[in-house]
Parts: sequence; C-alpha cells; structure tokens
Amino acid sequence: VIPLDISGSAIVGESIEEQTHQVLRYISQMLEAQGMTLANVVMSTVYMTDLAEFAAMNGVYGEYFAEEPPARATVGVAALPRGVRIEISVVASR
Repeated sequence: VIPLDISGSAIVGESIEEQTHQVLRYISQMLEAQGMTLANVVMSTVYMTDLAEFAAMNGVYGEYFAEEPPARATVGVAALPRGVRIEISVVASR
C-alpha cells in the first residue's frame, strides 16, 4: 500500500511521517473491512526510498504497533510508484 487517499487517486502527505500515517490508516481500514485489526498483522515489509528517514518512519510505525509488533523487514529501494517515499505490505492472520 502506498499513501493514497481512499479513492486511490491522490497522494496523501509529503513527509515520511505523513505518508507513513496514511499508509497505516489505509491498511487498518482494509483490515477492518475483513473483520480484522492491526493486531492480526503477523509480518510487514516496509519499502523506503531514503533509509535515513528510518527513525522518523519507525516512530510513526510504533504508534500503530505499540503492543507486540509483527515481524518486519525494511528495504531501501531506488524508487516507488508515483514518487512516494514509502510502501508497506502486510500479512494478516485470523
């Protein structure tokens, strides 16, 4: 998931913090539609275009996964779709 609005047409946020919040809100909404929450996430992969922003991303990420965070891999990439700073994919289990 990249930081798009609910319609999927516009990028939300410019900073890594804003974009991380949007991605995690979007993921949370997708999980809720399936009767799950972020507590069901067992693995996440975070793709970032600038690993120097890891601490800022991690601060926001920790707000959403404060208790028993899932296993996570963070990968530095050269570019992401539509020029965003972050993309997160998750695996959730019931």
